[in-house]
Amino acid sequence: MYQKKLDLHVHTDNSPDGNHSPMFICEHAELDGMRAIALTDHCEVDVYKAERYDKRVQQAYFEASKAQSAFRGKVLVLRGIELGQPQYDADMANAILSARAYDVVIGSVHNLRGREDFYYLENITEAQAHALLTEYFAEILNLLEWGNFDVLAHLTYPLRYFYSQSGITVDLREYQPQIDEILKRTAETGKALEINTAGLRQPIGKLSPEFETVKRFYELGGEFVTYGSDAHYAEDVGKGMKEAYDVMLAAGFTQLTLFQHRTPLKMKIE
Repeated sequence: MYQKKLDLHVHTDNSPDGNHSPMFICEHAELDGMRAIALTDHCEVDVYKAERYDKRVQQAYFEASKAQSAFRGKVLVLRGIELGQPQYDADMANAILSARAYDVVIGSVHNLRGREDFYYLENITEAQAHALLTEYFAEILNLLEWGNFDVLAHLTYPLRYFYSQSGITVDLREYQPQIDEILKRTAETGKALEINTAGLRQPIGKLSPEFETVKRFYELGGEFVTYGSDAHYAEDVGKGMKEAYDVMLAAGFTQLTLFQHRTPLKMKIE
């Protein structure tokens, strides 16, 4: 079992789909021997005003700060945020980040412009899935062009729901030119690639991304990799860590990365 246990993608009840308080999550993390966790509650930039994320973000930061103080010397609590679709309103996203001193900013794309989260897509065809995934990867490139984040989250996010909602599996080799461009840009701009383990707890039963993509990131010069459970329940913090670390090592990485004050810090995987 790996000794350096950390989780850089955790949601509390300050996320719309979160279930437990920051304090309860940190207590669970301490009991489980976690060395560090990042509380990275959702902030969906494209609906920031319409869905009152301003209140959620404020409360999330306040409670993460309290947890950071309460667990000092026990668990390193990092104040983070998961910015969804920040490239859809770059000015808004930059204003959100400039208002607070985060340790880590996760960048993600949960929905395409003007449409619902992939989670809600049902009964799509393979042709529709292909068009959606092509557009999704283009938006990931737009996210990288904006660039004011530290960790690229769950690169293959739509695949979870293509499978669970419509029974569609995807051969990513069809999208390799787009994926390679994403991985090169991620490497060149010094972003970390997240290995997200939420899919292991879902019908698809896979990491996001899987080994082949992580290895390709290493081959293209990627320096930073992180692990995130994407937990929305306290009991899921740290889930899938072994699988993620195994993939990191098999892909060629000997160190994983955490962020403090938005500065990458490497730790040997052991």
